[in-house]
This record gives sequence, C-alpha cells and structure tokens, in this order.
Amino acid sequence: MPFKLHASILFRLVLCLGLFISHPAGAPPGVMAGVSDAGPDATLALVYRDIAANKLDLALTRTENLLRLYPNFRLAHLVRGDLLLARVQPLTTLGNAANAPADRLKDLREEAQARLKGFRNRPTRDYIPRYLLQMQADQSYAIVVDTLQSRLYLFRNDQGRPVFIADYYVSQGRAGAFKEREGDLKTPVGVYRVTSELSAQKIGDFYGKRAFPLNYPNEWDRMQGRNGHGIWLHGVPADTYARPPRASEGCVVLANQDLDALAAYMQIGVTPVIITNGVEWLSLGDWQEERAALDKAIEDWRQDWESRDIARYMRHYSKKFKAGDQNFQTWEAQKRAINAQKSWIKVSLNKLSAFRSPGKDDLAQVSFDQDYRSSNLSNVSRKLQYWIKEEGHWKIIFEGAS
Repeated sequence: MPFKLHASILFRLVLCLGLFISHPAGAPPGVMAGVSDAGPDATLALVYRDIAANKLDLALTRTENLLRLYPNFRLAHLVRGDLLLARVQPLTTLGNAANAPADRLKDLREEAQARLKGFRNRPTRDYIPRYLLQMQADQSYAIVVDTLQSRLYLFRNDQGRPVFIADYYVSQGRAGAFKEREGDLKTPVGVYRVTSELSAQKIGDFYGKRAFPLNYPNEWDRMQGRNGHGIWLHGVPADTYARPPRASEGCVVLANQDLDALAAYMQIGVTPVIITNGVEWLSLGDWQEERAALDKAIEDWRQDWESRDIARYMRHYSKKFKAGDQNFQTWEAQKRAINAQKSWIKVSLNKLSAFRSPGKDDLAQVSFDQDYRSSNLSNVSRKLQYWIKEEGHWKIIFEGAS
C-alpha cells in the first residue's frame, strides 16, 4: 500500500497536537545555528515537518537515524511505530499501537508537545531572562529552568551580559511547580545555586550518572515557611533516555548525555540556577534599565552607610525587614549604637551578583564580598541580601552571611 495513503490523517494529528513545524530545514527564526544543543529535538522537529509535508518515507528515515543515536528514546519508537502503521491503516491518534498502556501514551504525547514547543521557542541573543541582572566576574555560566516549557537554558557570562548558548528538555515534579512543603511532589521556584556534585556510586542508577544538589530551601524559602530537601539536577536510569514532563518528586531531570554536557559548565558553589514557571524575557535595553535601577539602589545604600547618618541608612530597609531574630526596630537600634562609636566608615563591595527572583514579588537576591573599615573595626565578609520593591523603590528585607 502506498505510504502516502493515510498522510492526511497523520497531518491532522500533528496539527491538533500543536507539533507542526513551519520553519525551513535550517534553524527556526531567531535561533543561532550551531550554538544550541537541543539533543534529538531538532531532528524530531524535522520528522513532524516531513509528516505535515506528506514525506513519510523521509520522516521514517530520520526517525530510524534518530534511534541509532538514541536507542532508548521511547518517543522516537512511538513515532516510528505510527509511521509504519500508517502504511496499512488510518491512525486515529498519535501512539496508535494496540494494547499500549494509556498512561504511557499520554506521557509520550506530552513529551512530544513539550519538546517541540520548547524547540520552537528558543531564545535569541536579543533577549535576556530578567532574572540574570548581574553575574559576578567568576560566575562563568548561569542556568535558567522554565518548568512551563520543560526547558533548561544555559547562559554564558560575556563581560557581564548573559548570552544564550544551549538548551535542554527537562522533567519536573509530578505536581508541577511552586514547592511549599516536604513531599508535595513540586519543583521549587526561586534563585538557587549548585552546592556539590554526587557521583553515580553515591546516588544509584535511578538518578543517572551524576547529580547536582541545589540549596533548596534558601533563606527566602525559609522566611516564607517552605520546607523539604533533596532538590537536585539529576539524570535518568541507564535503560531510559528521558522522562515525561512531570515525572519527578520535585527534582529537575535531564537525559544523561545532556547532564554530562551541562556538567562541563558547572561551578560548585558558584553556578546560579534560577527555576521559574514561565521565563520573562527582556530586550537588552529593558534589561540594562532594570539592572541600573537595582545597582543604583545598592550604591545609594553603600554611600548612606558610610555617611553614618542612621536615617539615611535605614531608608533602604523595609519595615518588614528580618535578619535572624532581629527586625527593623532592633536592627536600627543596633546600628545607631554602633555608629555612635565611630568617627568614620568606609565600605567597598566586590564580586557582586544580583538575580531577580521569579514569582509574584518584585524580589532580588544580592550577594557580594563586603570590605568594611571603620575607626575601630575592619573586616571582610561575604554578604547576602534580599531586596524587595515597595511602592516603586528597592528596599532590603533580609540581610545575613552568604
């Protein structure tokens, strides 16, 4: 039977699942060819484009080539089965195999949608995630995870400007994003960092060849009453290529080969990992404007601290400020008493990073090396602050050691 007989049905299925790729054979508009490593997604996009164009023989050839590279790629096996079945009977749905488990097919269809949607919507050099306001000089790379798109984006620090270089399909928690408590099966949303690397010998085959724990819950999470632990970036079992978009207990899960590629860019204790439920992209001009506004607020705070004028200094703090067991009033009283004993103060800030936190609040996490000198005390420390925007002005709501 001619292979094209049931192509119109396949085409309708591709359209209804939102998998149609209308771009030419090269990279989609705005995507830098040869820069992003999207694994099998580029070929998968071509397969669906071929199906839509009624080129089923070519689609099958591409799919079989894909399986030679990724023999455990279950979604590609599903597509190959559909293409073969299309030769002898009409297909009523993607994944038309007889007696196939409904839940497994649902997972694979959702994976197909997530992969193709993420591939189509990759960023360009013209836009920057609003969260990467300022990377310190030794932060060579930053990671942004979009749970809504099932995508992880890698950015290089190009003299302070984040530049997109790669993206990968990921899985998240079975119950989605916005983790609040232990066992809720959700992935946290916020600004985190990689704290260590765990080898396969320490974690077992289920988590893949390696894992990178994150510092969830961070200080802001704890202030909000969130709990839980053990949030990692990790891989998959050896007999698996990838997991469905929602499959973990809260971790971010990548294909083993993708995690191996990502590992080359990881700096333990340094690499920021921002997890969001839908990335907000800014033009370069808007990003520079947001960065400049926060930088000015931080510099004004530094200068007002040096002035020893407690009223000027405290205007930079939210009335909701917390630092350990201190609040706004006790912090002000302590600083007033300290400043009364000094004739001069000099403060310099180095290795400053600033990351806007995803979520409902206008919140930024700021870290820096603080070189504090005064008439009777000098010290150097690493400081962490959270700044929140109140009535259009940035205010410090948390301050402590980093």
